Amino acid sequence: MALSGNPNAPGRKAKESQNVYEKDVDQLIQRMLDGSTPELRAQLPSLAQRLKDLRERNMLKINHSILELVVAKYLIQDGYEVSLEHTLESGLTCDVFASKGLGTFIVEVETGYVPPSHALDPVDYIKARIASKIARYSGYCNKFSLGSPAHYVMPIPRMLTKPPRTREQPEIDMVKRYCDMYYSNPPVSNEEIVNAHIHSVQVIDVENLTILEVEPREYIDRSEQWYR
Repeated sequence: MALSGNPNAPGRKAKESQNVYEKDVDQLIQRMLDGSTPELRAQLPSLAQRLKDLRERNMLKINHSILELVVAKYLIQDGYEVSLEHTLESGLTCDVFASKGLGTFIVEVETGYVPPSHALDPVDYIKARIASKIARYSGYCNKFSLGSPAHYVMPIPRMLTKPPRTREQPEIDMVKRYCDMYYSNPPVSNEEIVNAHIHSVQVIDVENLTILEVEPREYIDRSEQWYR
């Protein structure tokens, strides 16, 4: 069926948006493959195609996809096999899933986006989202990281950097309250919170296609200056 001649027709706008998305992804991949290793050339094009296919179903945004691809490049260079928008056994979909030998690594990418419905409680909303991501996803891998662009500082709960046996009930209850404010289907369980872990924070530099991997406590020491 041909697209309407109306430049504002939904089908035409969707097609134009998809074209812009694919152009940006292709430009990034070309930069990554310029003088790259065989490992990158083997994995990156198929990862980019998967994102394009999902975007065509209106499931992804370009800023999030770009961050995922930079993380993928970083992990491939470290010897990992990488999958993007990877479905876990529970039905959850994680942003980046990587494996090397018997080890598995999940990276969840955060852009700092807050939906209009939470315009009056943006910090609480983001705290809850980050806490719930660590609690939900870290149980499915040996290592778990959060990744974000350098211009966004994430409010990560300090309790989630502690060994599970040292976590005190008031701290657990506080994280549980945050999660329950926004995530109830299904709710984040106490067990998930107690056993959650975060291995590192990845500060993503899109312009230079690099990542600075930071120890979580060091990152939190800095971020607490912004989030009281």
